[in-house]
Amino acid sequence: MTTPLALVGYGACLPKDRRSSAALDGLFQQPTGWTEAKFGLLSRGVASPEETSSIMGADAARKALDMAGWGEGEFDVLIGACGVMEQPIPGTSVLIQHELGLGRSGIWAFDVNQTCLSFLAGLDLAAMGLATGRFRRALLVSSDIASAGLDWTTPASAAIFGDGAAAICLEGRSDEDGPALLSRRFETYGDGRELAVLRSGGTRIRAEDGYEALLEGSRFRMDAFGVFKAAARVLPRMIDDVLAEAGLTRETVDVVVCHQASRPGVDHVKRLMGGDPDRVIDIFSDRGNQIAASLPSALVEAQMTGRLKPDTTVLLLGTAAGISAAAMVLRL
Repeated sequence: MTTPLALVGYGACLPKDRRSSAALDGLFQQPTGWTEAKFGLLSRGVASPEETSSIMGADAARKALDMAGWGEGEFDVLIGACGVMEQPIPGTSVLIQHELGLGRSGIWAFDVNQTCLSFLAGLDLAAMGLATGRFRRALLVSSDIASAGLDWTTPASAAIFGDGAAAICLEGRSDEDGPALLSRRFETYGDGRELAVLRSGGTRIRAEDGYEALLEGSRFRMDAFGVFKAAARVLPRMIDDVLAEAGLTRETVDVVVCHQASRPGVDHVKRLMGGDPDRVIDIFSDRGNQIAASLPSALVEAQMTGRLKPDTTVLLLGTAAGISAAAMVLRL
């Protein structure tokens, strides 16, 4: 079902500090060039304790709001679409609202989480609100600090992640021939629930279980190859289905913005799509996998580099822990 809407503001935020692949070589006790050769990573941002998820998210949001030309509080909802929350209660969206100076505004702020797919899940919810007239304007923010939960003794998962935030401003439209969300697909396969896990922070591991249990549960664990295999089984059919609904094919869609899961993951999308590989936005080498912020950061990069022109069609594509997969097609 076509949902008329427009992306009118884009913003991103990166931490001040960057960690190079050479620094990671030393951390992993490997020879110079090992991290770049093995993981395709040149550098990535690492947030300081002062650069919280809400602070980075608010910074990205201000840039998007400025681009949209929206005045203070001139939107109806703030959706926090983060893969990892800043804290369990209250949600990151509330903290971002406060950082924006809107803590007394009453603007509805809530969180949606589907790990690396949180941005697409939030975009889908915003689109439904715009379609029904519940919202006129929506601010969608993804901000993640992956470095907080990495186990540096396991380079296969620790090396590829980076920190950052991105925000998008959305407006409802009435013309179905103009900017719109043309199609979307979401699927989840719970048999893959153990392939990527972070066990602490909820009710599974409790304070009475002891410090060591809480500490161990706070370290992210991932079977990178298992996640890749699970996603590879789902994506080809999903891509074709969502493009067909939009009246497009792999050859005719203009731009592909995918979750920057890993070097093999992004390269796999390029092979799946065929044609000019430059159609696929690739920021992995200097950002890493920014969890939920990864996909909107790539979308912001596409806008900043002039690839999102009026009438451009864009395939948004990603996977997440679960295992889940999603695809959307936008017409700008």
